[in-house]
Amino acid sequence: MSQRTLISSGAPWEPLVGYSRAVRTGNTVHVSGTTAVGENGMLVGIGDAHAQTVQILHIIGKALEDAGSSLRDVVRTRIYVTDLGTWEAVGRAHGAVFGDIRPACTLVQVAGLIDPDMLVEIEAEAVIGSEKRIGS
Repeated sequence: MSQRTLISSGAPWEPLVGYSRAVRTGNTVHVSGTTAVGENGMLVGIGDAHAQTVQILHIIGKALEDAGSSLRDVVRTRIYVTDLGTWEAVGRAHGAVFGDIRPACTLVQVAGLIDPDMLVEIEAEAVIGSEKRIGS
């Protein structure tokens, strides 16, 4: 049986809701739905889906590092947007990080997120050691 390691961001709502920023079991890391909340607890990029996506991917990268992984190990992302009209701005930010990694990806529109100013939420899954090699 694989050991389960919980990774926390220290956000006050993690114990309230009962979740972890990420969970590692064996060589797999699951990163919870992530929004663009900065270290000061304030939303980054209000009204700007691209800026929110950049912040979200930064947070996901940090969670993966804390779990002993990296963005290069990501095999799947799930992107939730509140407006499909932002797909291209969100996609550009995602592509800037994952253009060479090319994880499986889903992008869907949702009715809303926990804060109406949140435009994007992203989940990620990584398999440690699966880093795509150049030319693969």
